[in-house]
Amino acid sequence: MFAVLHLPNFALQAVLRAEPGRAAQPVALRQMDEPTVDLCTRAAQALGVRPGQSLSQAIARCPSLVVRSPRADLEREAGAAFVAVALAVCPQVELTSPGICTLDLGGLAEWRRPPALQRALGELATNGFEAGAGLAPTPLLAFYAASRAAPGEILAGTPALLAPLPLAVAGPTREQAAILHQWGIRTLGQLIALTKADVTHRLGRAGLDLWERASGGTTRPLQIQALPQTFTAHYESEHELETLEPLLFIFRRFVDRLARELRNASLAAQALELSLALADETRHDHFIRLPEPVGDAEILFRALQAYLETLRTPAAISGVHLRVVPVRSLVSQRGLFDGGLRDPHGFADTLARVMALVGSDRVGTPVTENTHRPDAFQLVAPAPSLELPSAGFLHPPRGLALLRLRPPQPATIELHQRAPAFVWTAGVQGAVAAVAGPWHASGDWWEKERRWQREEWDVELATGGLYRLARIPEGWFLEGEYD
Repeated sequence: MFAVLHLPNFALQAVLRAEPGRAAQPVALRQMDEPTVDLCTRAAQALGVRPGQSLSQAIARCPSLVVRSPRADLEREAGAAFVAVALAVCPQVELTSPGICTLDLGGLAEWRRPPALQRALGELATNGFEAGAGLAPTPLLAFYAASRAAPGEILAGTPALLAPLPLAVAGPTREQAAILHQWGIRTLGQLIALTKADVTHRLGRAGLDLWERASGGTTRPLQIQALPQTFTAHYESEHELETLEPLLFIFRRFVDRLARELRNASLAAQALELSLALADETRHDHFIRLPEPVGDAEILFRALQAYLETLRTPAAISGVHLRVVPVRSLVSQRGLFDGGLRDPHGFADTLARVMALVGSDRVGTPVTENTHRPDAFQLVAPAPSLELPSAGFLHPPRGLALLRLRPPQPATIELHQRAPAFVWTAGVQGAVAAVAGPWHASGDWWEKERRWQREEWDVELATGGLYRLARIPEGWFLEGEYD
């Protein structure tokens, strides 16, 4: 099963979503090569403006007409926001053409498909788009349904939907259209009423392709859209920005899209890099370090708003650039009814009060000491903010994880040729099938109270399990199990 999300008049919608309140006004998008109306809003159509008219004709019918030109940067931003919303429905997404996303819903349960598409349409509406959706067994049939859907509506692609559609929907050539017109064929239903063999015999291979398009096409593999590797947004304003309101409107659009991309990639924002291009050809750069990684758009927007409300620049703003520093989300075990840390700044204040009561040496962040002694650490003062992630891959490969026991379990070990041969503990016992070691370590021999030495073995038991054994002056201990 396939679905299509369709943004009609994509180039016009990309321009309108950058100007608050403009979508309800009469607006026309002019063609780049000549002064002709290419697209227009419903308000402009109600006043007599039509695509294909010259600008002078359109303005004569609607003196209040606002004329805009297509902008590649706005279309890129709108396309990125569109794809981010589509990827939230399922990972199998193809950007078929500007304003058209095809989704393969084969991995999504049937009962979850309409609600997921409805949520996507609602999120697109929140982001300033008017979109419809189609659901059908083939991508082309889903597109036919989506192109007929009203904003916020989901249509199912069925033969009943195809039958009344005009023949031009299938994209016949001029020669094919003339021939079919002579045959009295005006709709898709009339064409597919003919057999495939008859159409192929009279119109050849091109006629067969037309018949298949008219019947809804066939399934095909999608060209899957990859998740973004960087999280940036850029905007060059045609008019200088001198007040806060339009600037916040732009950043709201940016943050909504970037937060969605982060959630799709299972990442969070650790910091924001803000760069403002000023009218005097200088730049204002600022780095906002967040108290903790976050992927919520509201929190990211509040961080930007709090800074921008106190910002004073020597000149008006002509362009903005925003970059999000991604990081893996912090995962910690919380209590059953614990909703998480709601106010990191309040937490820092509480931590300072605790230090005043119990002493700064008893509160802090554990840091490993510069020694080979296992579990050696010391407490240091918590950092005022999180460090930036190091450059490189966010998810480095790791080996086997050792699940350490706290405290280690005392063990009775039977030796054979000085190597463990049988293990007895309170929870683990069995003969040793394979052994590796020993590894000797010692240190601090010059301090009587801190000197230490140990001998470590890795053993695999015949009953299953891979374990770490340690021998210290106090005896043998089971230190952990390899995962």
